[in-house]
Amino acid sequence: MSSPPVLLLCRLFPGTFTDVAHRFRLLDFYASALPIHAFLAAVAAHADPPRVVLVFGGGPIPVGAELLDAVPSLRCIITVSAGTNHIDLRECARRGVQVANAGGIYSTDVADYAVGLLLDVLRHVSAGDRFVRRGLCPEQRGGDFLPLGSKIGGRRVGIIGLGSIGSAIARRLEAFGCVVSYHNRRRREDVAYAYFPTATDLAASSDVLVVACALTAETRRIVDRGVLDALGERGVVVNVARGANIDEAELVRALAEGRVAGAGLEVFDDEPNVPPELWAMDNVVLTPHQAIFTPESMADLSRVVLANLDAFFAGEPLLTRVEASEGGIPNPLPDCVPAVYDAIESVFQKTIDHSLTWCW
Repeated sequence: MSSPPVLLLCRLFPGTFTDVAHRFRLLDFYASALPIHAFLAAVAAHADPPRVVLVFGGGPIPVGAELLDAVPSLRCIITVSAGTNHIDLRECARRGVQVANAGGIYSTDVADYAVGLLLDVLRHVSAGDRFVRRGLCPEQRGGDFLPLGSKIGGRRVGIIGLGSIGSAIARRLEAFGCVVSYHNRRRREDVAYAYFPTATDLAASSDVLVVACALTAETRRIVDRGVLDALGERGVVVNVARGANIDEAELVRALAEGRVAGAGLEVFDDEPNVPPELWAMDNVVLTPHQAIFTPESMADLSRVVLANLDAFFAGEPLLTRVEASEGGIPNPLPDCVPAVYDAIESVFQKTIDHSLTWCW
């Protein structure tokens, strides 16, 4: 019996997903010389067309009606991201196409990265690196000085989106002595952090604003001019969510005009394009949407994808199934067959807190 075909519309790091490649026949768009529509037409015309596709944000074709029309055999979409804003979940639900994501495997990686960005902005780490590489030294007579950095301890940090990533960020910043508060769509009864009903109220009571929410219609441009002005001229913005969670043009203006002190940006509104005004700002740290990429997470991701594939082809519930409600709120892990659950238990025990719900 031949291996089931799986359509691959995302780039994979070399050496990852070897278990998936051994078990399934990957139809890799990026290994083909065909344009996307010709490639999909060839895939759809195959005697054994794929029923599953692996995707990632920013892929070669919108993940919705256009893809499903091109390959009508598809019954399952697995994204290797935690977010699902690149997938038309309602269209998938209408057609009976199941969707799964990466679950919570990236939460600790993104949380670590968010803290790193904040430390970098406050202590001018990247700016200092550039300073040294230019051959400058403050001890030299007439040498320039970098601006004074700021301590992280005692900072009031407001987190937009206290889901699994936001909660992990909060725990890390508490260890630094920060005072954490948050804004969600609704108050959480299981945490003691101060809750603010609006992002503006949160910003007005914060020195640092960390964006860690999913991108939905409700959270698109949730950080606008009003929120930035409430944060104030000594405030710092860190975004590890999605670029469109912030009104990017307003943030650029606020930074240029000194109405906000600095920013650590891992994501952008029109990736891979970054506003050129930010390039020369030493108070801004820019990184290329790489927070999730660690060897540990890639290994966990391979196991989660493999478990979802096994569940789908066995007719079992997907392990990280996403509902059609906007924002893609993952279900808790279903009651699945013991053999499947045992295979992934170690991954999810480390990465998913079953008592938490995703808040956006």
